[in-house]
Amino acid sequence: MKILVVLTSHDKLGNTGEKTGFWLEELAAPYYTMKDAGAEIVLASPQGGQPPLDPKSNQPDFQTDATRRFENDAEAKNQLANTVKLADVHAADYDAVFYPGGHGPLWDLTEDQKSIALIESFVLANKPVAAVCHAP
Repeated sequence: MKILVVLTSHDKLGNTGEKTGFWLEELAAPYYTMKDAGAEIVLASPQGGQPPLDPKSNQPDFQTDATRRFENDAEAKNQLANTVKLADVHAADYDAVFYPGGHGPLWDLTEDQKSIALIESFVLANKPVAAVCHAP
């Protein structure tokens, strides 16, 4: 099974001056659930490359076994630093799509035509579409 995980490229929390992005636990926990089940995971984002991490999600109070595992996983961190550009993704190449939360998706993924088309393609093909927290 090959699963596409779509992350945000947006790093500003509205006009507050605060940083945002994706929420680490909302990537890490599903990432390892899927990976440990044998799935191949591909990370993508609108701009490609390193997506912004919401700095609050990496504070000690929000760390979990999954986030600590991710932080110590060189392969996962390399994959995160080199996400595929969303424009280069084809739904037919994947069995499912997953959107982690964080506040970033509220700004870029809600309006991203490629992301919208991907979701529509997965739904029309009866393939699983999943999202958590602010991603939906």
